[in-house]
Amino acid sequence: MGKEESGLRKILIVEDDTDIVENLSVLLEDEGYSVYHAPDVKSALNKLHTENIDLVLLDITLPDGNGYSICTAVKRATNAPVIFLTAMTDESSIITGFQLGADDYITKPFKPMELIYRVRNALRKSGKIPSVFQVQDLHINAAKGIVMKAGSEIILSVLEYRLLLVFLNHFGETLSRRDLLHEIWDVTGAGDYVNDNTLTVYIKRLRDKIESDPANPTILKTVRGLGYKIGD
Repeated sequence: MGKEESGLRKILIVEDDTDIVENLSVLLEDEGYSVYHAPDVKSALNKLHTENIDLVLLDITLPDGNGYSICTAVKRATNAPVIFLTAMTDESSIITGFQLGADDYITKPFKPMELIYRVRNALRKSGKIPSVFQVQDLHINAAKGIVMKAGSEIILSVLEYRLLLVFLNHFGETLSRRDLLHEIWDVTGAGDYVNDNTLTVYIKRLRDKIESDPANPTILKTVRGLGYKIGD
């Protein structure tokens, strides 16, 4: 999970803008993904034949054609998710992308952590990363959005659930408060303001719901001086 779960996942970026490719590569590599790049249709099709690609991030407008043909080729040959990442915002382009089997469609400019979460969701839905987690007596089905404690469902608020998923997506990693604020802030919808004090409150609320003894947590643990983590 997190970098552990994504470490061997290969992502192909099909994009001819070198600045976008560089920024995307840094973002994805920081999350533990192996990143491949193709600037045009021909090289993209070659990469798909020579590498076992797990997900494709794809622009529509390319120097020697368009991304639609690549999407079609991917869906015919593999079960790898395809996410269009493009400046084309018209309804016709979006509909065409989904009709050809795209798993998601993101328009530029995009929020970095929103893209990361969409990548994770696409990989999870395709079965390439786990959607079910078990931590002690806590059972999480991320695909269905269900959290069970000792066999009984527990109800989390939207922000509590997001916070839990952040830890699960970085299973075994210590996350600083700054890391948590960065991830939650970037994927939180308009009107949800998350600051350091709010984070303290939500960590306490989450522990109250998932821990058998919230005063002595064994699931969501404090790493003194560093942050918090779930998993060893």
